Amino acid sequence: MEMKGDWDLNREECLICKAPLEYLTQDEVMECAICHKKESSKTRCVAGHYVCNDCHTQGMDSIFGLCLSETSADPVAILRRMMELPFCHMHGPEHHVMVGAALLTAYKNAGGNLEFEKSLREMYSRGKAVPGGACGFWGACGAGIATGQFLAIVTQSTPLAQEPWGLSNQMTARALKNIGRVGGPRCCKRDSFLAILAAVDFTREHLGVEMERTIPVCSYSGRNNQCIGKRCPFSAAKALETKEIKTVKRAKLVKLSLK
Repeated sequence: MEMKGDWDLNREECLICKAPLEYLTQDEVMECAICHKKESSKTRCVAGHYVCNDCHTQGMDSIFGLCLSETSADPVAILRRMMELPFCHMHGPEHHVMVGAALLTAYKNAGGNLEFEKSLREMYSRGKAVPGGACGFWGACGAGIATGQFLAIVTQSTPLAQEPWGLSNQMTARALKNIGRVGGPRCCKRDSFLAILAAVDFTREHLGVEMERTIPVCSYSGRNNQCIGKRCPFSAAKALETKEIKTVKRAKLVKLSLK
């Protein structure tokens, strides 16, 4: 994948050298290893490389074409297609935009009423404003925040709105509760799926628009050095284990019925 400066970037951990990331507790002025912009941040790799949010999300505007041509009302499926695009890394602030964009697309395809392209651009702008690491530093995962942004956009909420204001905040709270309940460390894939499923339920309950709801099985664990394994609700190993248990139970029931 090519980005500014023709760097050959890696998808896991440090985009420059693959070294583990480290998170500081206070901002320091850092220089982006790609565009050389200097700004305050708490995140760099152990070798000292820092990549700014703009460089990290380079190419993210490709989601517009995907969303505008999408016909599915399943936001999880739409999100997974976004995750396969070249710009998307294992972790990163691109997920803060992608979650909301997937929800807007599914909402529209499920019959929701909105100015779709205008809404997508607004989501892109709002989602990009949430920096990487917000989950740990702000106590509010960007994927969860994106669900509130999604609801605020479709209900045309403003700081002076009454019901839309309340619903948008309730939406964010529900998504963050589901994300926080699983616990850390962060996984942008897991947290995005949790946020979307919370939004599907909330949108059906409060707006009467029923998007498709599918539970994904993770295919990203090999790329996540901090994978929590079977503690993850989308763990492939956990899904296989559950399937095997169901198969055994079914076999026992068949045996009993034959007696």
